[in-house]
Formats: sequence, structure tokens, C-alpha cells
Amino acid sequence: MQQMITILGPTASGKTPLAAALAAEIGGEIISADSRQVYRRMDIGTGKDLADYLVNSEKGIVNSVPYHLIDICEPGTKYNLFEYQQDFFDVYQEIRSRGAVPILCGGTGLYIEAVLKGYKLSPVPQNQALRDSLEGRSLAELTQMLAELKTKTGSNMHNTTDVDSCQRAIRAIEIETYNLEHPTPRRELPPVDSLIIGVHIDRELRREKITRRLKARLEDGMVEEVKSLLDEGIPAEDLIYYGLEYKFLTEYLIGQLTYDEMFSRLEIAIHQFAKRQMTWFRGMERRGFKINWIDATLPMEEKIQRIKDLWQ
Repeated sequence: MQQMITILGPTASGKTPLAAALAAEIGGEIISADSRQVYRRMDIGTGKDLADYLVNSEKGIVNSVPYHLIDICEPGTKYNLFEYQQDFFDVYQEIRSRGAVPILCGGTGLYIEAVLKGYKLSPVPQNQALRDSLEGRSLAELTQMLAELKTKTGSNMHNTTDVDSCQRAIRAIEIETYNLEHPTPRRELPPVDSLIIGVHIDRELRREKITRRLKARLEDGMVEEVKSLLDEGIPAEDLIYYGLEYKFLTEYLIGQLTYDEMFSRLEIAIHQFAKRQMTWFRGMERRGFKINWIDATLPMEEKIQRIKDLWQ
């Protein structure tokens, strides 16, 4: 049985086109490791770029690369790591049963690490009393509380990439509190052996691509996408919970920010997010994962050949 391949990297590094081109060549299927692309109708803001999964062959034939764990939830719901781990494993086994190669691709480091290492997780119910007691606390206060809880539980979950709003921080505190009080039972799924490829992109080039991509997505209808979700009746606070594009665009649409404020703050937030992603990946290396870094600017054929050489 051939080893799974994982392709990770920060936002705007070109992970998805690389994973799709590789999959088309080796008979692979993509398993998304993106915590927001699971939501339907949240397309532009999450950067699904589904056209990336249509790959032209040398003979001019367009191959549609199968992908999984995209568009599986309704907006407004709160998909979590526990659900992702089970969904990943179900899809992973299904792909294996067909003799195809699973290619895990994404930028949500926590999701990637959870499935590769086989985190032992518990389903965590909502604790309304705890939520009520935390209402009104600042993000800085919540982050400090979370850090103290993680010291007690020994957890390496919920870093700052995952708690960029008060609502997400409260959910993280809820999970860590539950795990402190209910250490068992936990579901056990096996770790997954994988060749890990990291797409390395120069910081200045990454910043340039993020800004260019943000402008393009706004021109392509990202504001209208968020407005349509609000018009569906999805509460503003639920969209703000998803962070980044959905947070700042919602705040703009409900009149809390001007357009220029929205753009400026969102641009800064995405740059910070990319930096935190890299911090997580470097942390994975310290925790024993071997990441084989490939330069994002290499020609596609060369990147694929390097991966195949490592894989075979």
C-alpha cells in the first residue's frame, strides 16, 4: 500500500494546484484539510478555487481530480476537530479501498496534525453556564485563560490560529475545560503514515500574493457572497465566528467598519494568519514530523518530480 502524501503550507503558497496536478499524475484524490472549506456557499471567502481541481494533461484532456471534505456543512453550523477526524478517516479508508492515493492538502495545521498523529479526542457538548460566565471578556483575557487551561491539560490544541475571535476562544476554553473534567472516554483512531511536503514561499512574495488575491476576490463578488449569507438569515455573529474574510466583511456589511477599514484590517489579519500557519508547521517539526520543504516558485513539473522522487 502506497504511503499517503500530505501537502501543507501557508495561505497563497499554491498548495491546491500542486496537490491537484500531483493527484492527476499518480491517481490520487484530495482530502481537504481546511477548517472553513467544509461550509457550503462560503466559496470565495474560503478560497475554494474549485477550478484548481480541473487539471489539463499533456494530451489536452481535462482531468477532474476527486476532492473530499469540501461543501459538507451548512453555514452557521460549527464543524469541529472531532467531526473532522472521523470524516477524514472514513474518506481515507474509502479512497484506499478503491486503490487510489489519498493526498491530504490544506493549511489548517491542527486538522493535519490530529489525523497524522491520531489525536485521542472526546465529543464536547456546549456548556451554557460557562459561556455565560465568559460573556464580555476581552480576547486577551480569554487567550490568557486558555493558556492556563492548556498548561493543566497538557494540550497542544487551540493555538492563536484557531482563536482569532472571542467566540472561538470561548469554544476552545469550553473544550479544554471539558477535557480537564472528563478525561475519558476518548475515541481512538490510528495515526496515518504520510510523506509530508511543505510548500515554502518567500515572505515578501507571500505578502504580495495575499494582497493581490484579496483584491481579486473582492472584485469577484466576495462582499456579495457574505451579504447573501446574511440575507439567508444566518446571524452576523455566526459569520463573524468563522474569522478572517467573514468576520471583517460582516462587520463592514452591518455598518461597524467602512470599506477602507475593512480592507486594511482584513489584509493585516490574513498576513498575520499566514505567519501563524508557518509557526504551527515549524512546531510540527519540533514535535517530530519530517516536513520536506519545496520552493513554491519552482516550475510545476519540477515540484511534482521532487515529490515523486521522495515518495517512491
